Amino acid sequence: MKIAEMKKVLSGFSLFRELTDSELNKITDISIVRDWKKHSHVFLQGDPLENVYFIFDGKIKVYKSDVNGKEQIVAIMKKGEMFPHVGFFRKGDYPAFAEVLEPSTTIAVPISQFENVLIENPELCIKVFKVLGEKIIDLQNRLEEQILNNTYEQIIKLLVRLAQNHGKKLEDNTIWLEAEFTNKDLANMIGTTRETISRTLTRMKRDELIELDDEGNMILDLDKLMDEIM
Repeated sequence: MKIAEMKKVLSGFSLFRELTDSELNKITDISIVRDWKKHSHVFLQGDPLENVYFIFDGKIKVYKSDVNGKEQIVAIMKKGEMFPHVGFFRKGDYPAFAEVLEPSTTIAVPISQFENVLIENPELCIKVFKVLGEKIIDLQNRLEEQILNNTYEQIIKLLVRLAQNHGKKLEDNTIWLEAEFTNKDLANMIGTTRETISRTLTRMKRDELIELDDEGNMILDLDKLMDEIM
């Protein structure tokens, strides 16, 4: 990817959208573009924390794993997003794994050099804090869901969140959600079992809370789902 193309790509990220040409040059000067194959890892849990990544294309799964190999999916990141959010103003190791779910292209920015750019550009620093604040709120909401909601309610809220982040709106205002997540993936997102997810989705289909097309993609009415737990 040429410098001019990289500048155009980076300017599409909300974090960099209002930067001047000279300010954007400071970012592109330290950026590294890399293509990733499906199932490869951008970094492993415990690796030295060196880069912040911006996704130009593709999809990345960020997850933690315990000593028994049990997965807890932290986030599914897609085009236009950055990760890890803990990368700024922190020394140490990556706290999670980042696995490539489909062929992807990322732009890596070395943290030490990026922090110098932030210091020189206070407005950009404020934007970073805003992005981190939004992430903290999302994590707080998910923690509250686990504490205050039963498993059935957590699954409904998970489907709503996935539909909002990854779905496509249809003409009748329902959301089409591609069958890209297995029942095991869904279970690992909220800390339950694959069998519980399977039973719950079967029940929801029977109760006409969700629809499945011939390819297993979900069609969701978010108002109907939220009414179920109100």
